[in-house]
Amino acid sequence: MADKIKENLETVQRAELHRKIWAIADDVRGAVDGWDFKQYILGILFYRFISENITEFFNEAEHEAGDLEFDYAEISDEEAEQDFRPNTVEDKGFFILPSQLFKNVVKTAKNNENLNTDLANIFKDIEGSAVGFQSEDDIKGLFEDVDTRSNKLGGTVAEKNKRLCDILTGIDKINFGDFKNNDIDAFGDAYEYLISNYASNAGKSGGEFFTPQTVSKLLARIVMEGKTSINKVYDPTCGSGSLLLQMKKQFDEHIIDEGFFGQEINMTNFNLARMNMFLHNVNYNNFSIRRGDTLINPLHGDEKPFDAIVSNPPYSIKWIGDKDPTLISDERFAPAGKLAPKSYADYAFILHSLFYLSSQGRAAIVCFPGIFYRKGAEKTIRQYLVDNNFIDCVIQLPENLFFGTSIATCVLVMAKNKTENKILFIDASKEFKKETNNNILEEENIQAIVEEFKNREEKEYFSRYVDIDEIVENDYNLSVSTYVEKEDTREKIDIKVLNKEIDATVKKIDELRASINEIVRELEDE
Repeated sequence: MADKIKENLETVQRAELHRKIWAIADDVRGAVDGWDFKQYILGILFYRFISENITEFFNEAEHEAGDLEFDYAEISDEEAEQDFRPNTVEDKGFFILPSQLFKNVVKTAKNNENLNTDLANIFKDIEGSAVGFQSEDDIKGLFEDVDTRSNKLGGTVAEKNKRLCDILTGIDKINFGDFKNNDIDAFGDAYEYLISNYASNAGKSGGEFFTPQTVSKLLARIVMEGKTSINKVYDPTCGSGSLLLQMKKQFDEHIIDEGFFGQEINMTNFNLARMNMFLHNVNYNNFSIRRGDTLINPLHGDEKPFDAIVSNPPYSIKWIGDKDPTLISDERFAPAGKLAPKSYADYAFILHSLFYLSSQGRAAIVCFPGIFYRKGAEKTIRQYLVDNNFIDCVIQLPENLFFGTSIATCVLVMAKNKTENKILFIDASKEFKKETNNNILEEENIQAIVEEFKNREEKEYFSRYVDIDEIVENDYNLSVSTYVEKEDTREKIDIKVLNKEIDATVKKIDELRASINEIVRELEDE
């Protein structure tokens, strides 16, 4: 009963939080494009989070030591420098002076003529606090996209300050409750809610940027099915980090022993992914998000192998491919004998993930359906994956799950420890709930897919567990529709009944025609 009450309170709190935070974004963005403006909302939300996080960190320690009246936000910067800065960065990864806390800045924001430059300096100081420490790379550049001097905020300093003040006061009014008793994920949930709303209005760029939570949940459940613990989780194209964080949401923290690892090429996404880790209370020493081109410059080679890999790489993008003659010798790509085509990098991401996967691990990757039947180099790579028994399962997802694209994607599941020379095919194209903008996977849909993945009980029109020999006969085509028959939902017609109905109709027509002819003759006689 208590759990149900808590769940209901969290649902109400989260709904109110979402409503308020979207209202702030709607009210203050003005002429600024929402997709560009999100960085200010998200950056200042993050600023409030880390301010309250470090305040609670200090307050808790002082209260436990006996000073029940202590409040870090009320002491002087001098006292903080002397008594609180030492050793803090080693523990928290950053340091903030009392005068720089969100709580204290928002108090004077309305009348502060230097608000935009003060915020710029505060953000610079927070990042600077980590320089020379282990957390430097995790903190560096976090506020780079929150440019408080940008003309996007307004043409004059007064306009910039007005908009910044509106954001600060709007975020200040959101009631997160008592920090230490609050569900900390409320910050992260608000963050993901805002990203998903912007993504739904952002067209293709939104889909590339954000993997909907329901899809993330499916991938997390698939890679963890049957496992009690994993060493660590990795996403080679991590975007805002939603796939990595879904792993945290789905499982108790002790199951993922060594943390979360991801690489991202886009600077804004890279900054947001690191913020998102902090927002979900993943400390700097439990994650490593690196920036760079995963295919050309992978940055987690020293941390491999990974027991769990989840990924939604960009679909069929161009890459350098065989224009770089060294890549065919790259240990990630060489075993397949061919590089992914220059116009389609999909299999480059897949082979990269396979190389980084541990011998007992599992990878779940969202894929463009074309990669399962296209010819040429892609077929050669498919043959390598099939012949070496690396492909465990192919799942056909419903259409319109992702922001900005209606295409029905697939999930490719790979493993290196398969015991049977078979591949499971699941047609989950009907497993969805229709919503206004996009279809979603409900818990019952996810459960149906995961149960079939676990039990491998062939079900008509839904799944088949196929011998490799049949796949070879089909020229290594891995399309789900090749192996799982589609149900014919057209109305079945009884030809005998139909013929009787036609005969009856023809008879009625003849009778009507005769009646009409009789009426015409009578009229002619008159």
